[in-house]
Amino acid sequence: MLTGRQKRFLRKEAHELNPIFQVGKGGVNPNMVNQIAEALEARELIKVSVLQNCEVPKEEVAELLSERSGSELIQVIGRTIILYKESSKNKQIKLP
Repeated sequence: MLTGRQKRFLRKEAHELNPIFQVGKGGVNPNMVNQIAEALEARELIKVSVLQNCEVPKEEVAELLSERSGSELIQVIGRTIILYKESSKNKQIKLP
Protein backbone atom coordinates (compact mmCIF):
# COMPACT_ATOMS: atom_id res chain seq x y z
CA MET A 1 0.00 0.00 0.00
CA LEU A 2 1.36 3.38 -1.01
CA THR A 3 1.19 6.52 1.10
CA GLY A 4 -0.41 9.74 -0.11
CA ARG A 5 3.01 11.29 -0.58
CA GLN A 6 4.15 8.41 -2.78
CA LYS A 7 0.97 8.60 -4.86
CA ARG A 8 1.47 12.35 -5.36
CA PHE A 9 5.04 11.67 -6.50
CA LEU A 10 3.85 9.00 -8.97
CA ARG A 11 1.09 11.29 -10.34
CA LYS A 12 3.77 13.90 -11.01
CA GLU A 13 5.98 11.33 -12.74
CA ALA A 14 3.04 10.08 -14.86
CA HIS A 15 2.09 13.57 -16.05
CA GLU A 16 4.43 13.41 -19.06
CA LEU A 17 3.51 9.85 -20.05
CA ASN A 18 1.18 8.97 -22.91
CA PRO A 19 -1.35 6.12 -22.58
CA ILE A 20 0.10 2.91 -24.01
CA PHE A 21 -3.07 0.79 -23.79
CA GLN A 22 -6.69 1.46 -24.73
CA VAL A 23 -9.73 -0.31 -23.32
CA GLY A 24 -12.55 -0.30 -25.85
CA LYS A 25 -15.82 -2.03 -26.55
CA GLY A 26 -14.45 -5.46 -25.67
CA GLY A 27 -13.63 -4.37 -22.12
CA VAL A 28 -10.91 -6.04 -20.07
CA ASN A 29 -9.75 -9.45 -21.33
CA PRO A 30 -7.04 -11.83 -20.05
CA ASN A 31 -4.69 -11.07 -22.96
CA MET A 32 -4.81 -7.34 -22.20
CA VAL A 33 -4.14 -8.00 -18.50
CA ASN A 34 -1.06 -10.09 -19.40
CA GLN A 35 0.28 -7.35 -21.68
CA ILE A 36 -0.30 -4.69 -19.02
CA ALA A 37 1.49 -6.85 -16.41
CA GLU A 38 4.47 -7.20 -18.78
CA ALA A 39 4.50 -3.45 -19.48
CA LEU A 40 4.41 -2.73 -15.74
CA GLU A 41 7.39 -5.03 -15.20
CA ALA A 42 9.33 -3.13 -17.86
CA ARG A 43 8.20 0.44 -17.06
CA GLU A 44 6.73 0.35 -13.53
CA LEU A 45 4.37 3.28 -14.26
CA ILE A 46 1.87 3.31 -17.15
CA LYS A 47 -1.26 5.08 -18.34
CA VAL A 48 -4.28 3.30 -19.79
CA SER A 49 -6.96 5.11 -21.78
CA VAL A 50 -10.63 4.08 -21.59
CA LEU A 51 -12.42 4.75 -24.88
CA GLN A 52 -15.92 6.22 -25.00
CA ASN A 53 -17.36 3.07 -26.57
CA CYS A 54 -16.29 0.98 -23.55
CA GLU A 55 -19.41 -0.55 -22.02
CA VAL A 56 -17.86 -0.98 -18.54
CA PRO A 57 -17.59 2.08 -16.24
CA LYS A 58 -14.05 3.46 -16.07
CA GLU A 59 -13.83 3.01 -12.29
CA GLU A 60 -14.66 -0.68 -12.68
CA VAL A 61 -12.09 -1.03 -15.49
CA ALA A 62 -9.47 0.56 -13.22
CA GLU A 63 -10.25 -1.82 -10.35
CA LEU A 64 -10.20 -4.87 -12.65
CA LEU A 65 -6.86 -3.92 -14.22
CA SER A 66 -5.29 -3.13 -10.87
CA GLU A 67 -6.54 -6.32 -9.24
CA ARG A 68 -5.73 -8.70 -12.09
CA SER A 69 -2.28 -7.26 -12.90
CA GLY A 70 -1.27 -7.04 -9.23
CA SER A 71 -0.60 -3.31 -9.53
CA GLU A 72 -1.46 -0.27 -7.47
CA LEU A 73 -4.15 2.10 -8.79
CA ILE A 74 -2.69 5.60 -8.53
CA GLN A 75 -5.42 7.71 -10.12
CA VAL A 76 -8.39 7.76 -12.47
CA ILE A 77 -8.56 11.17 -14.12
CA GLY A 78 -11.06 11.67 -16.90
CA ARG A 79 -10.81 8.54 -19.01
CA THR A 80 -7.19 7.85 -18.10
CA ILE A 81 -6.01 5.31 -15.53
CA ILE A 82 -2.56 5.45 -13.93
CA LEU A 83 -1.12 2.16 -12.66
CA TYR A 84 2.11 1.42 -10.77
CA LYS A 85 3.88 -1.79 -9.86
CA GLU A 86 7.43 -2.04 -8.59
CA SER A 87 9.57 -4.04 -11.00
CA SER A 88 11.34 -7.06 -9.58
CA LYS A 89 14.16 -6.98 -12.17
CA ASN A 90 14.29 -3.46 -13.59
CA LYS A 91 13.64 -0.99 -10.75
CA GLN A 92 13.70 2.57 -12.15
CA ILE A 93 11.50 4.70 -9.88
CA LYS A 94 12.72 5.54 -6.37
CA LEU A 95 9.74 6.35 -4.15
CA PRO A 96 10.10 9.03 -1.45
